[in-house]
Amino acid sequence: MHANQISILEGLTYIVSERNGDVNPAPGEPAGLYFLDTRFLSKWVVTVNGERLTPLSVDDLQYFEAKFFLVPGEPTHYVSSTLSVMRHRSIVGGLAEKLSILNSGEEPAEVTIRLEAASDFVDVDLISQPGVPDDSIRGKKGRFDHQIGDRYLRLFYVREDFYRATVIQTSEAAEIDQDGLTFTVRIPSQGSWSTQLQVVTDLRAPGAEDIHGKDALIRRTKEGMREELDQWIAQAPRLECDFDPLTEAYRRSLIDLAALRLPGFDASGWYPAAGLPWLNTIVGRQNIITSIQSLPYLPELAATTLRTLATFQGTKLDDFREEQPGKILHLTRWNEAAAFEETPNARYFGSVDSTPLFVVLLDEYERWTGDAALVRELEKEVRAALRWIDEWGDLVGDGYLWYQPPRAAGEQPNQSWKESELAICYADGRLPGFPRATCEVQGYVYDAKMRGARLARTLWGDSAYADRLEQQAAELRERFNRDFWMPDRGYYALALEADGSQVDALASNLGHLLWSGIVDPDRAQAVVDHLLGPRLFSGWGVRTLAVGEAKHNPVGYHVGAVWPYDNSIIAEGLRRYGYAAEAGTIAMAMFEAASYFRGRLPEAFTGYDRELTVAPVRYPTATSPQGWSAGAVLSLLRTVLGLEAHGRHLVVNAALPPGLAQVALLRVPGPWGTADALGRANTPTPYS
Repeated sequence: MHANQISILEGLTYIVSERNGDVNPAPGEPAGLYFLDTRFLSKWVVTVNGERLTPLSVDDLQYFEAKFFLVPGEPTHYVSSTLSVMRHRSIVGGLAEKLSILNSGEEPAEVTIRLEAASDFVDVDLISQPGVPDDSIRGKKGRFDHQIGDRYLRLFYVREDFYRATVIQTSEAAEIDQDGLTFTVRIPSQGSWSTQLQVVTDLRAPGAEDIHGKDALIRRTKEGMREELDQWIAQAPRLECDFDPLTEAYRRSLIDLAALRLPGFDASGWYPAAGLPWLNTIVGRQNIITSIQSLPYLPELAATTLRTLATFQGTKLDDFREEQPGKILHLTRWNEAAAFEETPNARYFGSVDSTPLFVVLLDEYERWTGDAALVRELEKEVRAALRWIDEWGDLVGDGYLWYQPPRAAGEQPNQSWKESELAICYADGRLPGFPRATCEVQGYVYDAKMRGARLARTLWGDSAYADRLEQQAAELRERFNRDFWMPDRGYYALALEADGSQVDALASNLGHLLWSGIVDPDRAQAVVDHLLGPRLFSGWGVRTLAVGEAKHNPVGYHVGAVWPYDNSIIAEGLRRYGYAAEAGTIAMAMFEAASYFRGRLPEAFTGYDRELTVAPVRYPTATSPQGWSAGAVLSLLRTVLGLEAHGRHLVVNAALPPGLAQVALLRVPGPWGTADALGRANTPTPYS
């Protein structure tokens, strides 16, 4: 999302606009009002006496609320403008916008205010894909229509029993037509005029009760949401430190995780959405990773994530959806294409890593919460996930977890976290054939089996199953270190092809191997040297693909850009193998980078060398806010403090990087109740 765009959201509803508050997107741009993966407003443009509005400032009050201060016309009109405009916008069960105009002139002003509104009801997936026609409506198979009533305009789209409507209401009288609302008013000298606009997204089938004027759809008040946000921040540990960028990034991350909460399907809690503007929904691996990152701070996110993904776990063979028994969901969509099965995304299982990561999350959750009841509740689902790895994931029969390209058109070719087409490549730029076994996924499987064994032995009372899983994990580790290691390169292959060929590009996936623990200790130093070497480490973070590889591009999504989430995983892996200083180097680079993004780490930023850029350069289409980027700050803070949960004790082994003199994280929750963690510069402080 472009830096000059503003987004506010609440639950499943969000709006992305220009800095003047207008929604008027060019093809491929994300501006619009969205609900359930559909754009309900594709135009929302205010003019005053025929002139567009120019922003003076924008107050980002809360994640669900913003104020726009504007004047009509171009900036050269500032001095002579006697009219000023304010748009106070919030998302609270729908879009609410108070439009106010102040006349500072000495004479009354005759003013015509025009609100242009349109709804294309296009699927969010189409907007995010390149090559979509300029007319987003082109090719839709349903019928568009409108209805004009007393102070409301309903725009709707119908295709069989699929119904979507946008209802625009105004508190003041207006001339209403199918393209919007016109207000003709006389504003006295030093006087003002305002109207309250309400936009409601409606999914009810034709013939259902009319909803205009109904306040029942407003689920919460702004005051209630402000209070809820205060409680959310208060329940998280309190950070005290001497480095302002970290303090800012920590608070911003907590707020973004509050903003990205979606209700669990059992209505018992919240799970973290993947991110805006494209993925305000379930994305299995991202929900899981964000929950892992947040465990020492907001453990309830993990519980709801686990229950939600367990609810949707695969139970049958469905090639269209890539579903298999035991497999964990990758993506859900609620839009038209999903409803009519034009895509598999109503419930899509096209990821190879969500399933082992599901097991990793459950074990980590129990360590941080002591919630044995949930582990017992999900025993069947965990066993099914581990069984899927062996029975369905091993496509070649050699003990590795493989993936094929998707069967459905339009889906990403790779089913590991680096999904884009060029991400898995040879050093010389060739793309390997399918099936593919990427290195980090084998690490996840190793970790999942070790963790599954712990759960089986300590909580399910099944020592035989635990022994079997541990034996499988040991065999996998031995086999992996034989087949993936490239002695002439001094690092592990990015992937294997079915014939055993090693895909030899140097990539950030190496750090995930440390995170999972599959790396032989005597090879760890070589891996670390590559991760912190000049080809991978930019100074702002570890690049996804090393400089010198044929496909490397500093603005390439998975082939050179820097991902905060990726770096947080790498830093944790470095700490796991005892490389505290190197982990601190990555953490500090991320904390410093966050200061250039007002505390909010984006999905990715470019991989240019730090010595070439005064500040990290934003990736052009990076999503923001994003769940696992917000979680990256929390994870990196955990890493530098060396936080681990062991039984009923919080273990702290702080190793602060240069630039941090003292860090205190107070009231860390866990089976111990709450505990404080303190770190001081140059003084490792192990205690529990």
